[in-house]
Amino acid sequence: MAIDTQPKRTGHAHAHHVGSLLRPRKLVERRFAFHTGQCTLVDVKTLEDEVLPEFVKLQKEAGLGVITDGEVRRDVYMQGIFEALDGMTSIPKRPLSEFMPYLPWIPLFSAMGIKEFMSVFCTGKIARTKPIYAHEFLALKQQVSPEDVRNLKVTICGPTWQHLNHGPEYTYDHSVYSNDEDYFADLIKAFREEVQHLYDLGCRHIQFDDAGFSFFCSEVMISAMEAMGVDHEKRLETYIGVYNAVTANRPADLVVSVHTCRGNMKGLHFAEGGYERVAQRLLRDLDVDMFYLEYDTDRAGGLEPLRYLPLGKHVVLGLVTTKSGALESIEAVKGRVHRAAEVVAQGEPKRSYQDALSQLSISPQCGFASVFEGNPITEEEEKQKLGLVVEAAKEIWG
Repeated sequence: MAIDTQPKRTGHAHAHHVGSLLRPRKLVERRFAFHTGQCTLVDVKTLEDEVLPEFVKLQKEAGLGVITDGEVRRDVYMQGIFEALDGMTSIPKRPLSEFMPYLPWIPLFSAMGIKEFMSVFCTGKIARTKPIYAHEFLALKQQVSPEDVRNLKVTICGPTWQHLNHGPEYTYDHSVYSNDEDYFADLIKAFREEVQHLYDLGCRHIQFDDAGFSFFCSEVMISAMEAMGVDHEKRLETYIGVYNAVTANRPADLVVSVHTCRGNMKGLHFAEGGYERVAQRLLRDLDVDMFYLEYDTDRAGGLEPLRYLPLGKHVVLGLVTTKSGALESIEAVKGRVHRAAEVVAQGEPKRSYQDALSQLSISPQCGFASVFEGNPITEEEEKQKLGLVVEAAKEIWG
């Protein structure tokens, strides 16, 4: 009997999720204890190791097509790479005055009385001198069978995030880097090295999380940038160029995706605006394979910008919200997917409806816990929403 040597996909190929999962109460309490000096980091890591198999079991039993570690080892989704690079200094309480005032979340934080937020500042030449996400990936890899390794996904903060937050004024020490070009050149090199190392370890899907692309959809932010004399068109072009330099000449079997949303902190969002402003440049010019796009409410606009999706790229429609426990109608989700396929089919270039449908998948709009405290949703509601994604995918794609 002939043996099929091709790996079997155990989850549905069109049923995704963004990355983070609700931490169990015991882990949330342990993190609070650590931050108040009541336990050690070793105590936290020990519990993280105990929780990880539960996360993997949840995703496999749901039938998802991707598996992450739920970002179980992070306080905030963006943690990891910037803090670990040589030349970067972590600042736990950086004044909001050193963040760009046009950022959509700054007015909200200010209104809440928040005057400081964690960040980093580039104080020396950037270099990657040690592995960064290797431990996260290898620990996850140990939890799955060989045929499931290709379904594993590592989420990484996007390379332009700090610059978006701080602009050229406060991102780097100007005695170290005199301009953005030199700063990004070293940062790109570091990101490329990390991507290559993850690939060498067996990772075949790397997702960059970057709310910035959705922030550029906000007319409020665009107007504020213009008022400050910031060329937002050039800034967006620069950021796309940085990404393209990071992803250039990647291995053919490595999937690189970008997730963008309008904010997801404990159920809050920061921005509104449809993708029309950025869609053509984002979908056509950004050199990635897959886009995870927020589409759970009207604040993300309509599906029409999907007409710019070129052949060979994929969009994961974030149609199920993680911001509340209310369960979506499966028929409504299916209806929006079919409408999206119609838009893509009539785009440029035109393609058949079935070909367009094959370029789409579905997921929640963002993670369930972009910060470790999580969104206002229960673990049972999280499970139901992941199940809805899988069931809808089965009914749409078979």
